[in-house]
Amino acid sequence: MANNRRRKQPEVIGFLGVGLDNDDQHQRLTRSPHFLLVGGSEETHARMQETAIKFDEALERRGKALKEISLEEILDLLEEARR
Repeated sequence: MANNRRRKQPEVIGFLGVGLDNDDQHQRLTRSPHFLLVGGSEETHARMQETAIKFDEALERRGKALKEISLEEILDLLEEARR
């Protein structure tokens, strides 16, 4: 019996950022519309926050929801946000 069901394309619903370089025992947690960021040193966590903010702003400028853009566009936005 052939499987006639179409495979559903993967859907990005958000991002999890995990920083593993925390030496000061401070617990860091940040939520944004598309990100959950946990851990990291103060510097690492700040960098993750900056990336999340830039990504969210770029997506808003496009006037689209995360689920409305392709994986390629998502990767492009992430790359731009990391700069």
